[in-house]
Amino acid sequence: MQKLGEFKLPHFFNYPPYFTLQPVRDTREKQVQLWKELILDYCRTQKIFTIILDEEFPLFTNPVIDRSLSHEAREAFLSALISEGRAEWMDKGHKKCLVLWLRIQDWADCILRFVKDNGLEDSVMTIEEIRTGIESRGTEEGYILDLKTSALMPRGEAYPKQDYNSSFMGWTGTY
Repeated sequence: MQKLGEFKLPHFFNYPPYFTLQPVRDTREKQVQLWKELILDYCRTQKIFTIILDEEFPLFTNPVIDRSLSHEAREAFLSALISEGRAEWMDKGHKKCLVLWLRIQDWADCILRFVKDNGLEDSVMTIEEIRTGIESRGTEEGYILDLKTSALMPRGEAYPKQDYNSSFMGWTGTY
């Protein structure tokens, strides 16, 4: 099995047709699903949050079989992640993509669980204080907060579905 550093690549990575968008609907759906899973798994294990469409990204090229994804294929696979809430474009030109290993609401739930598990519920803390605090070192939540709130807070989408104000005292819903 081929590896990319320590990351084990799936068998389809060595199958040249998977580097070309497939014209048959059923085959393309399977192809898109496989690429979505691969991108999410790779980004999660490598702690990668952004993919820039026009720059080299290790998954998009396989030198062993001399294949690379076209711009159209890259955009199709990232757009499929976006349609499921697993990524979003960070710019209007659709050149930079934020990959969300979890959906925004799942990130928010994870942070809330972290706050509760560490007894921080009745504290007034900034995200930066939580991110750099001793409680978050070496935890998944520490990586989550390394998003530096770019995905979680500026749009006010991290907390709208539940009343998180009781846990994050002082949060007004705007940043």
